[in-house]
Amino acid sequence: MLQINSSIFYILYSIFLFIIGLFLGSFLNVVADRLACEQTLGGRSKCDTCKRKLSWIDLIPIISYTSLKGKCRYCQASISIQYPISEIATGVVFTLTWILSQNAYPSASVWLHFVHIAIASLIFVIILTDLRYQIIPDEIHIALIIVGILRFLLLNSPVQTSLFFSLLNFMLIQKFGMMLVAGMAVMLPLLLIFLITKGKGMGFGDVKFAYIIGFLLGIKAGLIALYIGFVIGGIIALFLMILQKAKLKTKIAFGPFLIIGFYIMLFFQMDLYSFINSIYGF
Repeated sequence: MLQINSSIFYILYSIFLFIIGLFLGSFLNVVADRLACEQTLGGRSKCDTCKRKLSWIDLIPIISYTSLKGKCRYCQASISIQYPISEIATGVVFTLTWILSQNAYPSASVWLHFVHIAIASLIFVIILTDLRYQIIPDEIHIALIIVGILRFLLLNSPVQTSLFFSLLNFMLIQKFGMMLVAGMAVMLPLLLIFLITKGKGMGFGDVKFAYIIGFLLGIKAGLIALYIGFVIGGIIALFLMILQKAKLKTKIAFGPFLIIGFYIMLFFQMDLYSFINSIYGF
């Protein structure tokens, strides 16, 4: 009976997270567009065509878009389908992030799982801005560093006993310094590409995001995440060229591929290491 109740609670909680993700997805769409256009985050949403301010009934995720048949209530201008799709995607990402975080860090504080959801939210903004405008706003990098520090403290909080507190505090500072160095080490390959190609082969937003990856994951996991991003990005680019959807000089957003590598190493790091060890025996 207890197991059944636990399963029902787990399902209901997942549904709750999905719904929260839907509403936050609508907000993150606004954040992405306003940051990319260097607008303030305050103020009500408005129609891009007629500039009419939207009421709350126009902003209900999925429902508003469906009931209005994908058009503005006031001027009948078409609303891009990317908005409901991104709302659904946010709901799915929220739910999966919570589940994967619990599986990857079973003994961690519940606050760590919320931090991972916060990271997922910020990364979702990166995906939207990179795909739509091929930029990654500095505000998101700063927010990720702040959230990354919170994650570091949750994973490395010392036991504050009178005998060992000073030593542990020193070790904490030392470990934090290693995170800063890891960020620079992971950023270096993309920085070199950026400098050599004079910004044509790599956007500086991707360079800065590589620093975030190293800062959050460490040198080893960060470099592997970078490698995974390059491999997946290369495969997709090759596939697009075969289909004649892209050419060698076609610009393709690299941020989403870096994010895939980051997520794999964030939640499947130990599984990947075990898989590599089983093949190569090291």
